[in-house]
Amino acid sequence: MRIGLHIGKFDWPSGPQGMGTKLAEIARTADQAGFYSLWVMDHLFQLGDAYGEVHGPVNAAMMEGYTTIAYLAGVTQRIKLGVMVTCAFFRPPGLLVKTASTIDVLSGGRTYFGIGAGWFGREAAGLGIALPSWKERYERLEETLQIIHQMWSGQVRPYEGRYYQLAEPINNPQPLARPHPPILIGGEGEKKTLRLVARYADASNFVIGAPVEAFGALNTPYQDQYDFLRRKLDVLGQHCLDCDRPYAEIEKTVVTYAKLAPGFQTAEEIILLCHDLADMGFEHIIFNLPNVDEIAPLDIFGSEIIPALQI
Repeated sequence: MRIGLHIGKFDWPSGPQGMGTKLAEIARTADQAGFYSLWVMDHLFQLGDAYGEVHGPVNAAMMEGYTTIAYLAGVTQRIKLGVMVTCAFFRPPGLLVKTASTIDVLSGGRTYFGIGAGWFGREAAGLGIALPSWKERYERLEETLQIIHQMWSGQVRPYEGRYYQLAEPINNPQPLARPHPPILIGGEGEKKTLRLVARYADASNFVIGAPVEAFGALNTPYQDQYDFLRRKLDVLGQHCLDCDRPYAEIEKTVVTYAKLAPGFQTAEEIILLCHDLADMGFEHIIFNLPNVDEIAPLDIFGSEIIPALQI
């Protein structure tokens, strides 16, 4: 079982002047505690008060994802780094591949490449980024995935798509991860997203809530979401059969939330959750810890939770 850490908020008491120091402390502690992966969002605004203390108001602090993981690559040694997940219409695909490749090289081959269709219209409108229709976002996502595979295979032939045309997609240096950084597609759509996972991805990702009242709309017992997860895995398996892709090749991941603090959740609850998810076939569980800046939750993972899951 692989355990990851997702950092989803940055409004810490230290403020912007201490943000780099706090991020480095979190990342180094997670690295030393045995976390397998470390992720940040690809959002430009926070997600709003509906998510309680997990995210916060739209105008709360938010860091750009690729800049942030590049910084974190420089302060860690082992942990894998990723954006959960890249919004496919924020950046031209060629530039996106170049950015992701650069970070992989500078980190020594320690990256994941997470991507999805994107959804948050308010941040796009707020910063003057065109928001394509739902249908067009998925078409652009598929073209982006095709470009990623082509550029990471070293093929420099022109790419001619409906939305993107690349005359000479050179990518040098190539990523150090072999055959390339694992491509993770986030989302649960059964007709489009999971079909794209089966055709193009190395990993899938689903998001579930947690039983903490302070998490707002995400306040849901873990067990109440198990049928949802089983259904999504079944659909993914069928898509794999349809395109003759071995289901076992795809790493199954989940993002969820936890608050390890007196009066909230315990290490035993988290260990039980991880065993339940492993029984379903999930291999990589990524936790968003809203109080991660306190560092104590990371210490609990390192001393109690991660060792228990290695048995």
